[in-house]
Amino acid sequence: MTLKKLLLATTAMAMLGGLAAPAMAQTTIRLVSKDLLTTNPDDVKEIEAIEAGLKAQGTDVDIQIVDMPGSGYADALGVMLLSGDIPDIIYFQGGDQKMAEQGILEDLNPWIEGSAHIKDALWPHNVERLANYPYLLYIYPPRAPQPVMRSDWLDALGMEPPTTVEEYEALFQAIHDADLDGDGTTGNTLGLTGYGNTAELDSIFNQAFGVTGTWMKNAEGQWVNSRVTDAEKAKIEFYARLAEKGLYDKEFVTNTWDVKEDKFYSGKAGVIFGSSPEVIDIYTGKMRQAHPGEDISLTLLPAPKGPGGQGLAAVDVAKEARGFAISSLSENKETAFKVLDFMASTEGQNIDRMGFEGTQYTKDADGKVTFTDQISTWYARFFNAANWQPPTPLLGDTAQQALDNLKSDFTPDNAFVWPADYAADVDATEQVYRAWVAKFITGEAGLDQWDQFVAEYNAAGGERMAEYARSVLGE
Repeated sequence: MTLKKLLLATTAMAMLGGLAAPAMAQTTIRLVSKDLLTTNPDDVKEIEAIEAGLKAQGTDVDIQIVDMPGSGYADALGVMLLSGDIPDIIYFQGGDQKMAEQGILEDLNPWIEGSAHIKDALWPHNVERLANYPYLLYIYPPRAPQPVMRSDWLDALGMEPPTTVEEYEALFQAIHDADLDGDGTTGNTLGLTGYGNTAELDSIFNQAFGVTGTWMKNAEGQWVNSRVTDAEKAKIEFYARLAEKGLYDKEFVTNTWDVKEDKFYSGKAGVIFGSSPEVIDIYTGKMRQAHPGEDISLTLLPAPKGPGGQGLAAVDVAKEARGFAISSLSENKETAFKVLDFMASTEGQNIDRMGFEGTQYTKDADGKVTFTDQISTWYARFFNAANWQPPTPLLGDTAQQALDNLKSDFTPDNAFVWPADYAADVDATEQVYRAWVAKFITGEAGLDQWDQFVAEYNAAGGERMAEYARSVLGE
């Protein structure tokens, strides 16, 4: 018996036992989401505002927050769901596919088609992801990291933002060779730092080196993973050269997010990537906090031209990696969807994105909105609707430029959702790829060992995955 059948039987018994209960005046919806807690006054205040907004529109709903620890959220959520405790609205950050395969997640596409707000709030990649996997809804711009550096440092170097791969390398070299941090020593500032892996760099260098998507055709016209192509090899050679010259941080593998940021604020690195426009605004604020009295701004650096082209990396549209789902077992699916649809409306977005009048913003007699310092710690709990316009710009100029790039430079990837029996291959090849890239960049391995990497990648599951990709992508 599947988890869905077991839970349906349990639910039916519960309903029979509850037939004598009086009808409730309002509908109760249970909601679980990462970092949404009954102990956080702002979370509770927002939920109360949502309830009030829906009630004014004729939907009387009691939204009950299900507390869940932020640390290990995905694992804790999975344990709760497998125990049979399934809230009406569920935020996933991994582990959703197993639940979808059990049939406990609602197909959202019919609901969205008939929605008042969500269908107009979607970003282009949301539309494609929902077509491929209709169980998760995550209305946010695609996460495409973009690089920034201090504008005064760029001015001090007498350089323009780089527009080619060669100009990027020249910029990193100039940062390294100068004494921009004023410590009296040259040659001790990295051109670029990062953390974890090279995904941030790939965001602007993939297209430049001709890595156009997850799957590319080889000389024989067969689909192969781009990670084993000559274009990928040329890109990794570039990264390795930067690291060898002291321009790219060899400690990127062990750097945490905080360490990466600290190296930027303290002048140990000249360029970092912001994962979203909002993060770029945070970088600007933290840089000013780190250097009080200095009027520091950041410059957004463009995706460079290279031998393979130009642009931001192709966006994976196979499925959302995170997002909100509705339980197919919910007795109140219509109300649950109304909650999500409300959050995509102008009124819902005003609450979710701007916070509250008198705290995160003020209004003058003419209704003009002015954000307070409290807006810097406010964050959206639900969505970032593509069609919402704030009454006063929420983003700084640099962050807005990054958002404009995301809108104008969207390219869908050709990745797809893997069947469950390929999960081990996907994990194994990912580990092989990340390990070898780290070794190439830190100098532990040379690019003359590229064929060894490819053989190990294919043996770990890469060849089996490529065969399946050819059956999906066709000629």
